[in-house]
Amino acid sequence: MVSMIQRLFSTLAFGDKTKIAYFMNVASALASAGTILFLFWTITALAKKTIVNKGEAINTQKTISIMGAGLVGALAYAFSDSFWFSAVEAEVYALSSLCTAIVFWGILKWESQADDPKAERWLLFVAYIMGLSIGVHILNLLTIPALIFVYYFKKNPSPNWQGVVKIFFVSILSLAVVQFGLIQYVVALAAKFDYFFVNTLGFGFGSGVLCFAVLLIGGLVYGIRYSILKNKRALNLIMLFTVLLLFGYSSFALLIIRAQAKPNLNNTDPENVFNFLSYVNRAQYGDRPLLYGENYNSEKIDIKETGQLYRKGEKKYESAGTRSEYVFGDKTLAPRMYSDKAEHVKFYKNYMGFDDTHKPTLMDNLKYMFSFQTGQMYMRYFMWNFVGRQDNEDGQFGGKSGTWLSGIKPIDAIRLGDQKNLPPSIVENKAYNRFFFLPLIIGLIGAVWHFKRNQKDAGVVGLLFVFTGVAIVVYLNSVPIEPRERDYAYVGSFYAFAIWIGLGVFGLKDWAFKKLTPVRASIFASIIALFAAPIIMAEQGWDDHNRSDSHVAHDMSVNYLKSCAPNAILFTYGDNDTYPVWYAQEVENIRPDVRVVNLSLFTADWYIDGMRRKQNQSEPLPLTITPNQYVAGTRDIMYYQDYKIAQHIELKEILDVLLSDNDADKVTMNDGSKYNVLPTKNLKLSVSPQQVLDTGTVPKEDAGKIAGSMEWTFNQNYVTKGTLALFDILVHNNWKRPIYFTGAMPDEQYVGLNKYLYSEGLNKRLLPLKPDTAIEQDFDRINIKPLYNNLMNVYGFGNIKNANHLDRQSSDDVTMLSNMFNGLLTGLINEGKMAESKKVANKFMAVIPAKFYSMRQVMSTYYFTENLYRLNDLNQANAMIKKTADYVNKELTHLADVSESKNQLAAEQDVRFYLAYLGQMVKLTEAFKQNELSQSLEKQYNNHIARFTPFATG
Repeated sequence: MVSMIQRLFSTLAFGDKTKIAYFMNVASALASAGTILFLFWTITALAKKTIVNKGEAINTQKTISIMGAGLVGALAYAFSDSFWFSAVEAEVYALSSLCTAIVFWGILKWESQADDPKAERWLLFVAYIMGLSIGVHILNLLTIPALIFVYYFKKNPSPNWQGVVKIFFVSILSLAVVQFGLIQYVVALAAKFDYFFVNTLGFGFGSGVLCFAVLLIGGLVYGIRYSILKNKRALNLIMLFTVLLLFGYSSFALLIIRAQAKPNLNNTDPENVFNFLSYVNRAQYGDRPLLYGENYNSEKIDIKETGQLYRKGEKKYESAGTRSEYVFGDKTLAPRMYSDKAEHVKFYKNYMGFDDTHKPTLMDNLKYMFSFQTGQMYMRYFMWNFVGRQDNEDGQFGGKSGTWLSGIKPIDAIRLGDQKNLPPSIVENKAYNRFFFLPLIIGLIGAVWHFKRNQKDAGVVGLLFVFTGVAIVVYLNSVPIEPRERDYAYVGSFYAFAIWIGLGVFGLKDWAFKKLTPVRASIFASIIALFAAPIIMAEQGWDDHNRSDSHVAHDMSVNYLKSCAPNAILFTYGDNDTYPVWYAQEVENIRPDVRVVNLSLFTADWYIDGMRRKQNQSEPLPLTITPNQYVAGTRDIMYYQDYKIAQHIELKEILDVLLSDNDADKVTMNDGSKYNVLPTKNLKLSVSPQQVLDTGTVPKEDAGKIAGSMEWTFNQNYVTKGTLALFDILVHNNWKRPIYFTGAMPDEQYVGLNKYLYSEGLNKRLLPLKPDTAIEQDFDRINIKPLYNNLMNVYGFGNIKNANHLDRQSSDDVTMLSNMFNGLLTGLINEGKMAESKKVANKFMAVIPAKFYSMRQVMSTYYFTENLYRLNDLNQANAMIKKTADYVNKELTHLADVSESKNQLAAEQDVRFYLAYLGQMVKLTEAFKQNELSQSLEKQYNNHIARFTPFATG
């Protein structure tokens, strides 16, 4: 659905490829504007219903109050942090918010006209919009309980508590029927029909789906006709609601139609019903326990099959293996700490204070749910939006970064420690937004007023608030350490609270200005609420939401491609690494000769299929594996089994073993099945020096550095089919196509090849050179000549020097670019190339911001300063040392204040970091004979040590 709308807006670029993203963002901006309009209408409708009796004329003071409430609430949501961030990016969340706003407004329109026999058209309108929203994001379905209660309260003006409880469970059941019954089981049933028609009756693919569609449509038509003939209005409404919901849901047909064309980007390849079922079931994301399940350290005692997987064969559907899950020896109710990934286990233990032997109990899981999942990962976001925000750092780990604050220093000091000397990392951060609790207070006033004046409507808004907030927390049961903050998932909850912010106008009018005339009270209440919520939110949030002069994402994605040699293979990993690169290549047609390979998707057969085809101007990858060797259910994972082979084995031989269908090359499992295994981790790839020189992989002047063979140790305990395909490429590429890995991916994705990967900037190139034993760290291994060309002539820098604001990811890119300059500068100086070194130093000063965005940038700047001293540029080096020391001193002063106010060491890791680098600056200036500066820095260092010593933990 989003793709279709955005495609329409992209045509407004009229062929200018550089404007396509702009107009797609315009679509999001317009959708967001529409959301605010519908919210305004919703608030005014609720307000009018509450204060104006039926048939009563609306006087001036009520008109002012109603309009003021709508304006205050709608603008408060418009300038709320989470909504504002998503409002201007080409993502699903802007359109999802619009669908939510339209659905909630639509049910209120029905309620206001319920006495009209034609009013039910609004319910059908709601069903259709809800169906369309499924093609945007299923978050919209969480409005269903609120909608059912609106309907119930209208049909039952005097409900009792038993009825309310009954309808609550009906609403939960209705939500489950739509989410699972209509979205998933309809497709699952269609898949079973198709399997029966194809595999049992011998018909063609899709025949069962067609038959199922005829039966479904026929059943719905019959049901509608029956309800009309028998005058069963409730049944008629349910049937029509279902039909319209399915009409909207049918927007997914685009995926199936598009998949037939085999486009370059074809996630899951939903060209048949089983692939489509995997798509709608989000099978690639796995399952999470909800009510009962394992903890992170529960013992795995068995594996049980839970279902059969199918794939499309030549004439029939074939088995793709079985769906299975572990059987655990111990389980618990409400498992919240369930992931056994190493980084998650470490987080659970550190956060909860568990030792290695502790088994989490029900109470442990509940404590984690309330303190972290609800407190840190929902309430923190809620407070960001309506109380204030300290900075734009990632706050998923707890601690001082990414937290909320109000701007009222005595109150903030209770939670965060002394606030009198706030450091640059806070006060110079554009996301340092202080609302002084005012929007929250206005919203609470509105909620109290609403519950006092109209409990039923307030309950409906409250239900929307809970189901799109805390209920999502419980249902999603998210793991910690997500790739990014997830506040956008809860904007429906913030939408509901914005309704109460609007209604806060009436609370102020009735309680704070009751001694004034009604008209003046309405005016004053509206003005006060306007300044207390939307105006202060807009004023504080404008600078950190203004991304108009930052082009980092665009330039970085272009840099990835432009820095590759012709016809290169570029391995990427994850969404952040890949999607911007796809955009640059597929939309702006930048470097269509480069083949982008996402290692996260390389484990899927449909993705490998795509890599075997020509894409854009990129020839197929040098893959020899055949579809029957990697099809779903075949060689999904092959475990390492140590055959005690000491020497390094040629990768070609290992590949043959992994692809062998000979039982002698397999091991027998307990169930009698046979699987290929990896017999050794010691791998080797022989190198022909002449071939490497002929292909230009290594320049002739470096011929003496070419290794006779590349020898390395594979760094994982299993081989996926993606790794198998990677091995195949390494064996059969013969250095004809340059191979790169992006520099930001997890280390394990390099499969142990680190000592043969040389940084050329954002990418690391695979080069068959003799490992330099003098290099201690992998990041010190650089390819100087192309790195120099990339930084000096090729790369764009996203206007990072002059941008009004850089978000966290963009500020991380500043450090990444700084490190590249440092590596290049160090390499050039070591080679004695002083002229080039000075040019690089000048380029650094021209494009890298003088402002510090993070601790990592402080570290990077220190190494750059060291290189300035080596270049004998004492004035610039001293100026940079002073600037860095000033920043570090302010950070340490604040941390010392906090430590003293809490009587314990605050942010120990940060303290140790800053002290270490301040101490390093003392030694650096001393080494380069800057004695006066060194003594000044040493004095500052000693003063800080004295303040932190009482809290030292050793």
